[in-house]
Amino acid sequence: MEQRRFTIENLSDLMTLFGDLDKNLLYLCEKLNVSIMAKEGGLTVTGEAEDVAVACRVIEELLVLAHQADKLTERELSYVIALVKEGKSDIHEHLKDIVAITARGKPIKCKTFGQQKYVQAIKKNAVVIGVGPAGTGKTYLAVALAAQYYKSKEVEKIILTRPAVEAGEKLGFLPGDLQNKVDPYLRPLYDALQEMFGLEQYQRLMERQVIEVAPLAYMRGRTLSNAFIILDEAQNTTAEQMKMFLTRIGEGSKMVVNGDVTQIDLPDGKTSGLKHALRVLEGVEDIAVVRLSAKDVVRRELVQNIIAAYERYAKNSGKDDKK
Repeated sequence: MEQRRFTIENLSDLMTLFGDLDKNLLYLCEKLNVSIMAKEGGLTVTGEAEDVAVACRVIEELLVLAHQADKLTERELSYVIALVKEGKSDIHEHLKDIVAITARGKPIKCKTFGQQKYVQAIKKNAVVIGVGPAGTGKTYLAVALAAQYYKSKEVEKIILTRPAVEAGEKLGFLPGDLQNKVDPYLRPLYDALQEMFGLEQYQRLMERQVIEVAPLAYMRGRTLSNAFIILDEAQNTTAEQMKMFLTRIGEGSKMVVNGDVTQIDLPDGKTSGLKHALRVLEGVEDIAVVRLSAKDVVRRELVQNIIAAYERYAKNSGKDDKK
């Protein structure tokens, strides 16, 4: 058995590291297979030599993050543990950059390396295709960046759209036009925009049509210049719709296309426009593809485990969505 001691000068950092009712401490002990005890203004880590070495690196990273935040979530603990075990270093340096500030002054930061790569790609390229499972922050981060680009006057308009796959027979009984029918499916976009701008400014921008949230069908025949354009749920576009959308981009615009190729809702026989675009656009200048994985899921750890279970099942059974 080996033992190593940490001296911690800032008591609030220690409290943040431990979490409410020592919940984080118990989680770390279980996942790292060590004993961690608070003693005389510091920590003592006890266990097998290899486990203690990993635990110490994890604690060093978490203490820096604890100094920068009011709370550490189980998701953050899990992610730091995974990265340390992969041999990554200076993890906190890669996760501290602020992407945007909400209307209430809350900083939005990348929580994983995948998210950071995604944000950097959007800043560097005219078109970015983000592919990954639900919960990886694709839509939220894209909307946050769109708000920042508008506030800094780098774009004049924000356009958010998604295919109205459910706007046919299943929603036909609902009153109103196509916009009314698909509004429930656009709710995540509305919520993110309201958080970034605040309700009053969001409503003013919507009334002035500075912010436009619309079904993909409304994009046909337009040229979208000086705008930040986000296509969400892109796996449910057809190849023809995707081509139509991508060719709408005009001067001074940025375009973000997000989707999850494991969640395709198209009718049988229809090819996913997202899958098709990934093949067609490979290597095209000023277009970047960022692939996020279960490790980038920022919801509770259970979501990661669910995604991993489905991936294992698909691999073992040899079944995969071929659309």
